[in-house]
Amino acid sequence: MAKYFDVHPDNPQQRTISNVADRIRSGGLIAYPTDSCFALGCQMGNRDGINQIRSIRNLDDRHHFTLMCQNFAQLGQFVHIDKDVFRAIKAATPGSYTFILPATKEVPRQLPHPKKKTVGVRIPDHVVTQALLAELGEPLLSSTLLLPDEDEPMTQGWEIKERLDHVLDAVVDSGDCGTEPTTVIDFSSGEAEIVRRGAGDTARFE
Repeated sequence: MAKYFDVHPDNPQQRTISNVADRIRSGGLIAYPTDSCFALGCQMGNRDGINQIRSIRNLDDRHHFTLMCQNFAQLGQFVHIDKDVFRAIKAATPGSYTFILPATKEVPRQLPHPKKKTVGVRIPDHVVTQALLAELGEPLLSSTLLLPDEDEPMTQGWEIKERLDHVLDAVVDSGDCGTEPTTVIDFSSGEAEIVRRGAGDTARFE
């Protein structure tokens, strides 16, 4: 059964955030809110958690997982990024964007795209997510909580607990966080390629 955590959207309770982080460190899989929509998350090296996310979402090994990062310094440890791309991403973060970039050796081997050796990274503009990342001290491996054959991500914490209670360890709920996934920009070639149009404005990358 998933533990349900009701978190204040503006002033997250530190004790609650610590409890959620402990569950992640113990190998737990969580559902949590972001600045675009709910996401599934686990620790980077959690192979069982990664497989569980693939199972829940019916994903193949070509899916780009995202490393949810607290800040730019942390993001820079896990992807290769040149000066021009750095400036473009810096100007758009924090925000509802996922950037696909070449992974560094700091990224666990099972995460990068098997052929491209790329991974998604992003810095969320969400108080609760930021509090959780600060407590963890490392990126949270994530994927949008979009179930197979559904057009929109799930939006209600109670509904997520009801439907995924048997596969999650925790549900973090801080109220409505929207239904639109991030905009995905692939910078792996050095040029911006819009892979998915979502919550982030694409004008700066066109």
